[in-house]
Amino acid sequence: GSALMVWNIVRYTMFEKFVAQTDSLGEKKWILMVPRVLLVMFLIGYLLIGIIGKPDMLVSGILFGGSVFVFLILRIMWTILHKVRDHDKLQAELRSAEKASAAKSVFLSNMSHDIRTPMNAIIGYTRLARREGTTLPEAQGYLEKIENSSQHLLSLISDILEMSRIESGKMELEEIPTDLKAVTREAYDLFETQMQEKQLQYTVQLEAEDTAVLCDHNRLNRIMLNLISNACKFTPEGGEVSVLLRQTGNHLDEKTIYELRVRDTGIGMAPEFAARVFEAFERERTTTVSGTEGTGLGMAITKNFVDLMDGTIAVESAPGKGTTFIVRLPFCVWEGELPNKKEMPLCPKKEHGDNRQRRFLLAEDVAVNREIATALLTDRGCLVEGAENGKEAVEKFKAAKKGYYDAILMDIQMPVMDGYEASRMIRKLEAEFPEKGHIPIIAVTANAFSEDIRKAEEAGMDGHIAKPIDPNVMMETLAGILCRK
Repeated sequence: GSALMVWNIVRYTMFEKFVAQTDSLGEKKWILMVPRVLLVMFLIGYLLIGIIGKPDMLVSGILFGGSVFVFLILRIMWTILHKVRDHDKLQAELRSAEKASAAKSVFLSNMSHDIRTPMNAIIGYTRLARREGTTLPEAQGYLEKIENSSQHLLSLISDILEMSRIESGKMELEEIPTDLKAVTREAYDLFETQMQEKQLQYTVQLEAEDTAVLCDHNRLNRIMLNLISNACKFTPEGGEVSVLLRQTGNHLDEKTIYELRVRDTGIGMAPEFAARVFEAFERERTTTVSGTEGTGLGMAITKNFVDLMDGTIAVESAPGKGTTFIVRLPFCVWEGELPNKKEMPLCPKKEHGDNRQRRFLLAEDVAVNREIATALLTDRGCLVEGAENGKEAVEKFKAAKKGYYDAILMDIQMPVMDGYEASRMIRKLEAEFPEKGHIPIIAVTANAFSEDIRKAEEAGMDGHIAKPIDPNVMMETLAGILCRK
């Protein structure tokens, strides 16, 4: 009985500590000590009776029965406690699921609105352009508006996919030598027209002694563009947007700190929204901005990019007084040469002293995509032959003489044989038949993330062009590969 009571005291002490940690009793935690004191007194009574006198069977039975009763009560209390804890855990998970479901519903509602907006413009202007009697200037104006809406739709889709990659933890830095002069110049050129249309005073300044750095060029661009785009969106006509990128002189490890400030004189943010501005799907719903387009993902993506680059981002804002975003990023100063990104013409193919047209094998299963890529290349004086899947592309390459095709433009997701497998097969054929030489293979695909580019390289491809195809990017990529052959 004494041993059982000692066990009861130990178990109750554990129970008491667990309940105390939940903080459910608040200032009344002292109540938990009362049963422990009674249990200790019960044990002392056991010991005194055992030492001082010999208890009869009735007293012994009562004492032992009391110990068993306490033991059973403790077992029941522990069982109830675990049930309560499991219930609380389920309730917390339910609340989390309901919150996630609500966020998803808001997101889908936003997406439905935001995707339909540019789609409405694309469909509407297409119908207007096809009307009888539409003049050439009118049609060109409609096409320009269709292109602008298409770019906006593409940016929405890119934000959604980027956020998905962030949540899956697939982001990696790709640090390359970068010219900050070019970065700031591009930022100015990209928004100059939009700012002029809204009659905004727009300035972009660079204050740095070391303007060549090693950083993730694309993500730095994206950070700047997201912040400047927001400033433009939320600043009414006649306002001001200023961008300053400066070298602070501070250091982190072996890196120099650069500070980016994007300031506007726009509508500003309420303090409670400013505290949530970097959360996904957040958009302040006020009368002023109810017509503003966007996914509510831009700032969340920006924050994740800054975190990935070991930087910090902060916001200073007040309603009606504008907003300033302050980003601090550590970069290594680059001492070597910067890459020259001058556009190269698609140099002609030379055979027997004559200039000949370039001939490409285009592996693409979607007829519309084949038609677009073919038109873009033939407009630039190239010849194009098509293949509807990777297997057909391999067969055409195998049957062709050396030098017949200058390059293969390879889609990735195709039936029968995908682009990766087709590229590996072509590289095997080159190894088996050295007289065929090496043919450049360029991925032309909607798989546009860094890991997709890496997979293309691993499959033996020489370059990557993302869909939707930018004609200038395509010709620059082809020129860079073919002109160094």
